[in-house]
Amino acid sequence: MVEVNFQFKPAAGLKSGHVQSLLSSSMFRKKVARKRAAGVIEAAEDLQLDGGPDPEFEDFQDGQYARVRLQAFYSRHNPARKNRRTAVLFHGWEGSAQSNYVLGNAARLWSEGFDVLRFNFRDHGDTHHLNPGMFHSCRLDEVINGLRDWQNRFDVTGWDLCGYSLGGNFALRVAKRAPEAGLDIRSVVSVCPVIHPARAMRAMEESGWIYRHYFELKWARSLRKKIELFPSLYGGETMDRIPGLNARTDYMARKYSGFSGAEEYYEGYAVSAERLDGLEMPVRVLTAKDDPVIPVSDFPQLHGLPNLDLHISAHGGHCGFLRNWQFESAAEDFIVEQWSG
Repeated sequence: MVEVNFQFKPAAGLKSGHVQSLLSSSMFRKKVARKRAAGVIEAAEDLQLDGGPDPEFEDFQDGQYARVRLQAFYSRHNPARKNRRTAVLFHGWEGSAQSNYVLGNAARLWSEGFDVLRFNFRDHGDTHHLNPGMFHSCRLDEVINGLRDWQNRFDVTGWDLCGYSLGGNFALRVAKRAPEAGLDIRSVVSVCPVIHPARAMRAMEESGWIYRHYFELKWARSLRKKIELFPSLYGGETMDRIPGLNARTDYMARKYSGFSGAEEYYEGYAVSAERLDGLEMPVRVLTAKDDPVIPVSDFPQLHGLPNLDLHISAHGGHCGFLRNWQFESAAEDFIVEQWSG
C-alpha cells in the first residue's frame, strides 16, 4: 500500500503526471528557469574537479587521461566569507547542470542566500572530451572523489546535497558513503530517485513512445559525441543506433563497462533498504505516485529506515511538482524548508 503523505495542489491543468513530467523538461520552463537563474549563472565559476585515478586509461595518449576529470559550476555570494550555507545539486540521466530543475533549484537556493555547486556527471553537459571512458551509473567513486576535491579545495563544511532522478540515486549512495569518504554533508534530499533500475528502465520503455524517444534521442546524441571525440576507441561503432533502451544498455554494459549484461549492471546501482541501512545524516526522499518513469511501488521498502523520511505526493510526475503555470515547483519549496532550519 502506497501512502500519500505529501500534499500540494497543482493549478488547473497540471494534475496529470504526464503533463507535469513533460512541462518540467519543456522549452517553456527552460526560458523561465534561465531567467530566474540569471544571478546564479552569472556568478558561476567553471571548475574542473579531480575524480581520482582512471586506471583504465592511464596510458592513453601519453598519460593525459590518467585521472578522471569532472566539471562543476560553483556560485558564491562572497568568496571571502566562510561558513556560508552551501548546496550541491545533481542532475538526472542525460541531464546536466543546465537542466530546468537544476537551474530552478539553484535560483531558489541562491535567493535564500545559499552558495550553489551544480555538478556534471561524466559525459553530461559538454564534458564528453574530459575522459575517454564512457559514463555509467556505477561510477560512484569518481563522484565522491570529485566532491571531496571541491570540499577540500574551497574548505567547505556542513553542506547539503540534492539530486533528481538518477542524480537522486547518486545522492542516496553518496549519503551512505559520506562519513567514510570524509564528505562533510549536513543533509540530503533525493527527488524521484531511481530505486530499482531494471524496473525504471522497463517503465521508461512502457510508459509511452514520447519517453522512449526522448531518452533514446538524447543518449544517441551523447554516444555520437563520444565516438567523434575518441575515434581510436570507438571508431566505426554503431551503439547509438541500437533500438530500445534496455537492449542498448545490455550492449554497453557488456562491451564497455565490464559487466556480464544489463542485469548485473542494474544491480550495481540499485538502492535497497539493506544498502541504505545505517545512514548517519538526515535524508529526505520526495516522489510522486503518478511518476511515469520511476514506479512508486519501489519506495515503501524505505519506510522505517533510521534517518530517512519518505514523502509521497499524489501528483508531481517525474521531477515536476509544478504548482502553477509560472512553473514554480513544490519540490523547490520542500528543499528550502528542509535546509532553512
